[in-house]
Amino acid sequence: MSVPPTPPAEPQSTPPTPPAGPQSTPSVPPRLRLAEIERARDTPAAAVLLFITDRCPVGCGHCSVDSRPDSPRITDFTLFEGVLEALCAGGHRLVGVSGGEPFVERRALTLAAERITSAGKQLVVYTSGFWGAGVPAWVRRVVRACSCVVLSTDAFHRARLADDRFTAAARAVAEEGAGLVVQVLDDEAAVERATDLLGRALGPSWPETAELNRVGLLPYGRAAGFGASRPRIRGGDFGPCRVARTPVVRYDGVVSACCNEAVVMGRGPAAFRRACGGAAETGAALAELRHHALFSAIATAGPGPLTADPRLADLADREFASVCEPCWLIASRLPDPAGDPLLRALNAITSGGAGGQPGR
Repeated sequence: MSVPPTPPAEPQSTPPTPPAGPQSTPSVPPRLRLAEIERARDTPAAAVLLFITDRCPVGCGHCSVDSRPDSPRITDFTLFEGVLEALCAGGHRLVGVSGGEPFVERRALTLAAERITSAGKQLVVYTSGFWGAGVPAWVRRVVRACSCVVLSTDAFHRARLADDRFTAAARAVAEEGAGLVVQVLDDEAAVERATDLLGRALGPSWPETAELNRVGLLPYGRAAGFGASRPRIRGGDFGPCRVARTPVVRYDGVVSACCNEAVVMGRGPAAFRRACGGAAETGAALAELRHHALFSAIATAGPGPLTADPRLADLADREFASVCEPCWLIASRLPDPAGDPLLRALNAITSGGAGGQPGR
């Protein structure tokens, strides 16, 4: 489904209840650069991702989550407030917010931005910028609370969103003082177009305000059919998974060990998820996953070194589209991570990860 030419300031999927909490942010948070975000995601217990909605009005063909305008959304705000309570009480310093498209959830996103920043956390929001037409005041308040906004653009987005939406969104982020990272597929034509749009939005000095992040296509969700175009990597060549240190907390209380979209959406290994009913259970799940033997080994050593074990040796020469595939197979063969001698030994000796190609 395509996006209407001019969406309403408050999408129909948003409940009419006014947003809770203050209507403005008392001070502008320090900007975050891409390297700082990546460093936080690589650091144990430093970052967590809040998956705030399944919904998205854009419907890109390469969506790795398969989000749609009519996908599930928040219905239990008592549970959601418990999720926020756990995030605010946690020791991590950075909270990313993604989906779906976070800005379709006005009430939830406004509440999350106020609570998270009031708790002293840095806020990073991932968005398509579909809200660029007119930029409602409540959107500006959320952007003003962010240390960084990650704004995506590529040929798939362009098919759904006019260029002026993107440039208006980028300009609004700069005006509100948040850091700006433009995420674009690792393709020269896409990068050239993104730099042209940034020049239109921010002028020739745009590199002083914005950064480009070139990313690969993930073969999940609606993009599953693109898996064949990804380079295949031997299982033995995978290094540490760069995102295994960042758990995902879904709006409905499900805590996932990683950001793989299938896991977040309820598929993949059940052992990678914990269903929580409130703040205490969410906090406990985050603590458990932080010390989980398998996920710690995947984050520090990666699947490659694990294939030296005879139980996993056949995976060394098999080729995979992403680090998730060997990780899932390893999990199925090591059913008792806490008591597994291989994982205990790796976690005892690794610091900063082994060699090989990074995951994802």
